[in-house]
Amino acid sequence: MKKIRVYGMVLGAMLFFTGQAIGQDIAGKWKTIDDETGKQKSIIQIWVSSNQLYGKIVETWDNDGVTPTDKTCEKCPGSLKGKKMHGMIIINGLSKSGTEWKGKKGILDPNNGKFYDVKIWLEDANTLAVRGSIGPIGRKQTWYRVQ
Repeated sequence: MKKIRVYGMVLGAMLFFTGQAIGQDIAGKWKTIDDETGKQKSIIQIWVSSNQLYGKIVETWDNDGVTPTDKTCEKCPGSLKGKKMHGMIIINGLSKSGTEWKGKKGILDPNNGKFYDVKIWLEDANTLAVRGSIGPIGRKQTWYRVQ
């Protein structure tokens, strides 16, 4: 009887914490980190409007991860070319599918001017997984919630 009670408490705790992670709101500010240098690159503001996910750049830093910059998107296509990165919408109209947000050509990398298919999901309340791909080839980044 005691084992059943212990197992029940453990199962209840697992369900509670899983529910906490799933129920967390993805909206907010997220810090991106450069994969190669490990230094902060930008802050992205994410929001949901009409059941679609959007994100824009609200802050960027130079390669040192300390000096604020006001870069322009020189490699971006069309009307985005030469536009300031601050305020640029880089996540556009993703749809929710289970616990993920997805979109074809739904995210822009302003450093190379390319759009990627994307999947975004919460790993926990303060960790966001962002996987961009072209076909089967892609990479995953981890973004961190800004408190």
